[in-house]
Amino acid sequence: MEREKGLLIVLSGPSGVGKGTVRKEIFSQTDVSFEYSISATSRKMREGEVNGVDYFFKTREDFENMIKNEELLEYTEYVGNYYGTPVDYVKQTLEEGKDVFLEIEVEGAKQVRKKFPEGLFIFLIPPSLTELENRIKTRGTETDELIRNRMAVAKDELKMMSLYDYVVENDKVENAVNKIKAIVIAEHCRRFRVEQSLKKYLGVE
Repeated sequence: MEREKGLLIVLSGPSGVGKGTVRKEIFSQTDVSFEYSISATSRKMREGEVNGVDYFFKTREDFENMIKNEELLEYTEYVGNYYGTPVDYVKQTLEEGKDVFLEIEVEGAKQVRKKFPEGLFIFLIPPSLTELENRIKTRGTETDELIRNRMAVAKDELKMMSLYDYVVENDKVENAVNKIKAIVIAEHCRRFRVEQSLKKYLGVE
């Protein structure tokens, strides 16, 4: 049977919901073989982050050159910083039959949805807005004004969950990870993804 094309998995949700924590836990597990597409950003590196592992950290000028040269699958400017996904790596990896995992902001996910409607779009939500605000405050990297801005943006982003295929509550990281892994397994069995290659393999065209 011919090799199935890889699945583009997009994990998104409001800032502070725990996308990065969930993504790191997924990739720490031995039964996961996703390829992580590292995003580029113009924001400053936070304590504990590593360039080329968590993000490709770029200057604002470098990032704008990437936009101009159409080197990004998607990009957005969020609270004064750019975020984007380098395009070549994603396309090449999918053609090799490998699943690509994107952890991106909501505006970026909207752009990817237009270009890759066949992708798998998962929306991560907090247990409550109060919990979301607590998580943002716990970072210790945001001013009160920035926290208020992030919460206002988060409320608008939560209204956009209808753009996604699945919604997963991040009450506990372990629970969220298990649900996401189950969703990916189910998606690989969707008829429209495998029908043509299976018909050829079984000789029932």
